[in-house]
This record gives sequence, C-alpha cells and structure tokens, in this order.
Amino acid sequence: MIRMSVSDILGVTGGYLVDGADPEAIVTGAVEFDSRRIGPGGLFVCLPGAQVDGHDYAVGAVDAGATVALAARETGAPSIIVPEVPAPESNAAAYEHDPSGHGAAVIAALGRLARHNVDVAAGHGMRVVGVTGSAGKTTVKDLIASVLGEAGDVVAPPGSFNNEIGHPYTALRCSTDTDYLVAELSARGVGHIAELAAIAPPVVGVVLNVGTAHIGEFGDRDTIARAKGELVEVLPDAAAGGVAVLNADDPLVAAMAGRTRARVVTFSAAGDPNADYRATGIDLDDVCRATFTLEGPEGLSERVTLNLVGEHQVANALAATAAAVSVGLDPHVVCAAVSDHEPVSGRRMEVTRRGDGVTVINDSYNANPDSMAAGIRALAHSAAASGGTAWAVLGQMNELGPDSADRHAEIGTLLGESGIPRLVAVGTGVNTHALAQAAEAAGTRVVTADSVDAAINFVQPALGPEDVVLVKASSSEQLWRVADALLALPVPESLEEQDAEQ
Repeated sequence: MIRMSVSDILGVTGGYLVDGADPEAIVTGAVEFDSRRIGPGGLFVCLPGAQVDGHDYAVGAVDAGATVALAARETGAPSIIVPEVPAPESNAAAYEHDPSGHGAAVIAALGRLARHNVDVAAGHGMRVVGVTGSAGKTTVKDLIASVLGEAGDVVAPPGSFNNEIGHPYTALRCSTDTDYLVAELSARGVGHIAELAAIAPPVVGVVLNVGTAHIGEFGDRDTIARAKGELVEVLPDAAAGGVAVLNADDPLVAAMAGRTRARVVTFSAAGDPNADYRATGIDLDDVCRATFTLEGPEGLSERVTLNLVGEHQVANALAATAAAVSVGLDPHVVCAAVSDHEPVSGRRMEVTRRGDGVTVINDSYNANPDSMAAGIRALAHSAAASGGTAWAVLGQMNELGPDSADRHAEIGTLLGESGIPRLVAVGTGVNTHALAQAAEAAGTRVVTADSVDAAINFVQPALGPEDVVLVKASSSEQLWRVADALLALPVPESLEEQDAEQ
C-alpha cells in the first residue's frame, strides 16, 4: 500500500480511533488479514470468518508490528473502528456466516481504502486490466501479468483472489511504481462485478466466455451474461483508451459489444477471419500443449507454442495477447512472451509424468461442465499419444442448481463418447451417481469410491506404465489429495526435465 498516516486512512474509511491509535502514525507496510503474515508498519484488517474472527487477533497483530487495526468493534488494540453497513444484495451469500454485520463493515472500508490506493497509483500512470468469464479467468490473469511484466511493474492476485476480499487486498499491493494492475473479477450475482470494478476501475476489460459455472446461483446463462457484461459497461470510452476484449466464438460474449463505450477487440480460437486476433494451424503435442499461428492486425502472423495444457488454452492465449497489445505492447514481443509463459497457479491442468511413465493431470482446483469437458479432451489426447489407459478420477461439480444431476450425467456420457475407458467416481451423492451411471451406459468402465482415500487406494495400485490420469472436481471435494498421493511415489519427473532429454 502507498504510505498513509492513520489519520488519512481514517478519512478514507470513516469511523473513529480507539485504544490509543495515533493519528500521526504512518502505515508503511502491507495490508494483511492474516495475523501470521503481518509485518512492521502494516495495517491489520479484522475480518470475521466462518471459523475464526480476526478481531480476536488484533492485539497479537499489533504486538507483531502492525501500526493499527481496521475493525468493526473494539479489540483492545489501537484501531480504526469503521461504521456498520448492510451486506450488498448482489453478494449476500458471502456474508451468511457473519450475522453481526462486522464483515460487511470491514470489507466496505477495505474497498474504500483500495479505491484510494488505486486512484493514487493511477495518478502516477498505472492502468488496470480486468478479466472475467465462467472459466479460464485465473489462467488468463496469469498470462496477462506475465506478458505485461515485459514492459513494467505488475501487480496481480495470487491464485484466484477474485472476490470482495481478494480483489481489494490485491489492489492494495499497488504503489506509485506500479505500471499495471491485472484484476480477476468473479461474481455470485448480478451487480457483483460492477461493485468490484468500482474498487479498481479497469481501462481494459477481457470477457472470456459465458458458461454454466455457478448457474445454480444465477439461474440461467443469460443472467450470467448480464453479470459478466458489467465489466465492459464500466470501461471508459474509446477516446479515453477503453478497450473491451471479447470472445468472438461465444455469442453471448460477442453480443456485449453493444453494451460498451470502449473500443471492441475480438479474438477467435476457431479462426474466425472477422476476429481481430485468431488462431490457425493448431497442433497438439503428446500432453496436449498447443502450437498455432497467431494472426492479428497489420499482418501479424506468429507461430506460438504454449506451455499450458489443453486446446482450450489457445483462446486464453489470444485473449491475453489482445489485452497486452491493447495497452501498447509490441505484438511480436507479446507473442514471444506468451510462448515463454509457464503455469503460475497450481492445480490447474498441472501435468506431471512419474518416473514409471504414468502421467497425472491435476486439474483439481475447481470444476464446471465446460472445464470438465476441456479436461476430458486433454486426457483423451494425452492417453492416445502415450498408448496407455486413460483414467478419469472425477468428483462433484458444485453450484449447478436444480439441473445438477443432468449436468453430471452429460459429463458421464462425454467420457464414453471420448473413448475414456476408466472412471473412478468419487463421492456418494446423487450427482456422483448420475455421473457414474451415464458413463457406464456410454461404455466406460466405472468404479465408485465413497471417499478420497478410497479412490487413492483403488487407483494407485491399478495404474500401468504410460497410463494417464485426470483428477478433477470442485475444490471443496479435495481431489487434489488424489493427485498428491499419485505423485508421492515414485518421485515425479517434471515435463521440463523430460523435454530436455528428448
């Protein structure tokens, strides 16, 4: 965070000082809501959680060096007490665990402080690039941040810090030396993205796709499109440098061109000749990493090779390229940087080959029907290339609403249609049953495991040399434990080491 006095922070956030908080003291360190991470001169944010309340750790945080705490009630530590506010209707579910209302108050104050920080940084030339979509947000955020790092100082969220807490937390990492803030924007309801964008107003907005992730919360894809499109609605007009980067292959995204004042730039992994950036001549290697020709304005034609797994990553690379060129980077430098980019956020199409030849595709961070389908395609391709058996170790996809069992059944059918011979369905609920039943009907051999441990105990001894395993489910299902267990022994040999040997 940019250096501020306690008095200045009080002016931005509102409220009053208690317990000896010194208005002249200066916050010189980072803003943290985990007291274990607080450092000298930091600002400790007291967030109530489902299990613990940050207010209970304020005294310890100040003892560890925090200048002051940002809180909704007195804690015994020098604090700025912020006024209570109602939880926003667009994101009410995020506050269900906090009937006191303290969380809404602290998060609102955190957002006001983050907006002040962004405004000061923007006054020194920083530009904000926002990314949203039903799938691929984190990958594209990482790609854009990596590419923009070729041209200046970049702040981007770690992993998927993309909600009402992670977004302002990331924005508060910016300083007067920051050239770019790459923000990932998620939504639980209509209005949520607009609220997040108000904290760090983007100049460039990237919309990747409108899928069925969180459809249980939104109701239908049209409502999801309404929510995702809020990003392009808040962009400045073309004369002020606003750019909306839209996926021409998704009709609901392409239609957002009519909702923005910004200049529209389109991309197409399908090679649509009318798109500004498009891919042609796509080739996949043995673990489904793509090489393709990236074509763009003014005769741009560069062969790009990705270190990201899955053909769906071509669209992500095009989106990142369009965003980076839109803020002024040389297209050829951008293409080279996209080829050089290595995966940053873990458990997202993370491919490791064991010493015995077994390949594990760990995509266990999260799951929805679109990303499941992408993972299955990558599994089928990789297994065909290796000559081994394809294993899908799959768990439940959450937040799909009343049609959830049908969506799981569709994935089961897709397994059979894709020629995946083995499924280990993890879980005991109706969704897992629907997945297993449909897969078996489609010709896939199915084993059900009632727990993660049961899945590990079945799969580990059953794998043969050159087999390929996809591990995927919503993050709450903890299927990452399966991937970790499969990679524990023998010692994994990284793809990079093998590529160097070949």
